[in-house]
Order: sequence, then C-alpha cells, then structure tokens
Amino acid sequence: MVASAQTVLRDAWSRLQQVDLIGGVVSDVLRGSGLNIADVDVVIDCGSDVLDGRSISNCGFLGAMGAHHKEESRVEEDGLFGAVYATTKVACGSASVALVLAYSKPSESDVSAYYSTLTEPFYQRALGLDQVSTAGLMANQYLTRTDADEEALLRIAERAWSRAAGNPWIEQSPDLGPEDVARSALVADPLRSLQIARPRDGAVAVLLASEPVARRLSDRPVWVTGMGSAMDSHLLSERLPGQLEACQVAAHMAMSRAGLKDASDVDLVEVTASSSATEAMVVEALGLAAVGHGVDCYADGAQVDVNPSGGAVPADPIMATGLVRLHEASARLAGRIGEGQPTRALAHGAGGLGMQNHCVFTLEV
Repeated sequence: MVASAQTVLRDAWSRLQQVDLIGGVVSDVLRGSGLNIADVDVVIDCGSDVLDGRSISNCGFLGAMGAHHKEESRVEEDGLFGAVYATTKVACGSASVALVLAYSKPSESDVSAYYSTLTEPFYQRALGLDQVSTAGLMANQYLTRTDADEEALLRIAERAWSRAAGNPWIEQSPDLGPEDVARSALVADPLRSLQIARPRDGAVAVLLASEPVARRLSDRPVWVTGMGSAMDSHLLSERLPGQLEACQVAAHMAMSRAGLKDASDVDLVEVTASSSATEAMVVEALGLAAVGHGVDCYADGAQVDVNPSGGAVPADPIMATGLVRLHEASARLAGRIGEGQPTRALAHGAGGLGMQNHCVFTLEV
C-alpha cells in the first residue's frame, strides 16, 4: 500500500454527487504519491446500485475514477472486499498498480429499505428487519449468552465517540460528546441511537502496488501480509447467538497467513461494527478478549489500540466503511497520521444484514 485518502465523513454532502466525491478522492490519493492515473493498471470500485438508485451506477463514474480505457471491476460489497480483489491482481502479476475506491451517499437513500433488500424475502423481510432492529436482536443475544451487561456496551460507544471527536475526518455536532450516549433515544432495546452505526456520506481510495514499484515510491511502504474472508448464514436464526463465527474464520485465515498467533500480536486494529454490541463481538472474534469481555479491550493500558479513529459507530459510510478502516490503519503505520511508531495492524470490514460477511487484512511496515 503506497497511498490512501478519504473525504470527510459527514451527514450529507448536499452540494456534491457521488461522481464529485469519487473524483476528489482519486485526485487526493494520487497527489504526492509519485504516480499518475496513467500508471494505474486496474481500478476496483465498491458501491451499491440500490443505494445509488440505479442499475450499473458505476458506469456513470468511470471518468471520475480514471478508469477510461482501463480494466475496471465493480464489487457490490464493502470496500475491503474490493481491496482483496485488487491485492490478488497485483500479487498474481496481472497488474503493477491497482486503485481501489469505495463511496456512499446514504443521505439520498432510505437506508432501512436498503437493508431490507438484503433479507431473506419470504420470512425475514415480512418482519420488517433492517439494520437497526437486527442490531438490537444481536445485542440482546450477546447480553443473554455472555457475562456482558448494558453498561459495557455504553462504555464501548462512549469510547468510540470520544475518539471520533479527535478525528478531523468525521464531522459531528460540536455539542455531541461521549456523555450523550446514555441519554440518547432508545431505538432497538437495549441499544440507544448513539450505540448504532451512523450512516455518513463519503469516499475513500487506496493505491496498491507491486513490491518493485512500492520500494521505488516509498522508503516506508505498508505491506499486506495476510487476507481472509468468510460468510455466515443468511438466516439470523442459523447463526451462533452472541458471536461472529465468520469473523473468527476470516481473522484466523488472515493471521495464519501473516504468521500471527492472534490479534494481540499487532499494535492497533481498526474494526467495523453495526453497533457497540457487535464491536465487542468483533474484538472477541479476533482473539483480543474472551467471549463476553470485549469491553476489556477499551480499558486504559490495553495491549492493542482498538479503533483509534473512532470506528464505524460514529461514522458508517455504507459500502466504504471497511476500506476506511484499511486507510486509517495503513496511514498510521506509514506515519501519516497518529502518534507513536506502530509496526503491525489489522483492518476489518463487514457487509450484509447483521454483519453476515467479514473480511480481514493484516499489515506491517
């Protein structure tokens, strides 16, 4: 990984369309990288026709992507899955430089209806399941099947909002703080509105390059050391209550390829979550805590820094969230943002209703 960039994640980019966000972030990722658009061999874009409101919506964005007369592929899934595609293209030698981008404008969509389209149509959709109600069901399962309590879920969300307050790439109300989490409206018992991932508009781009190109461009490139992905059952009733088995499988796949015992071998992790409850479930699936004790990862002095960016609860640019996690992790390893000198990181993305699909990257410098 030789460069990455993102827009500010905000409630609504009302004066810009998807094509504007994409064009801006592609220009930003190339600026100062030592590459121009002619050097890019393949472009992978990630978005949703349903959220965009038209079929094959990426066809309208090819110019902004810099994909004219290039190999271009669409991944209708979280951007981190697009990064798997691009990394594989580079690793197998069919491309020297790959551009991965993801974008979202949920401000122009009915997000609840979007998630409804992901449900099983004959039984689940009729119940009115969406991302909010599913998050509440999963939180209840987590609390019922483990030793965790509602206070732990509040603490995780409060930590997320506290970190987001220091992230200049997340726009939020100046009078909104961690102390407001417990006072926010109860929307899907036991979860309150500030405990559920907040849809945001935005775009992100990442440049991946072969080893010779990377060494020519940077004296501190970020190396992809492992990747893994897995999918759970479409039906919520067939999944293991209170745990994310597919996340555990994806993480094991990535970390075994990187030669890591578990996520405690890295310095920081950036994870995607649909709520504070599923964030606890993710860190547990990564092996950072025992089942039901994910909140321990957020204590002062914890061995691994979890979501220094704030994570997905304060800002969830649907379809781009996982690629934002990869951008945040790699930028910290490269020393472009943050403090200290981390050398290993893990990035996690998820997709589908109730985080059905999971993808994990391991990185190091």
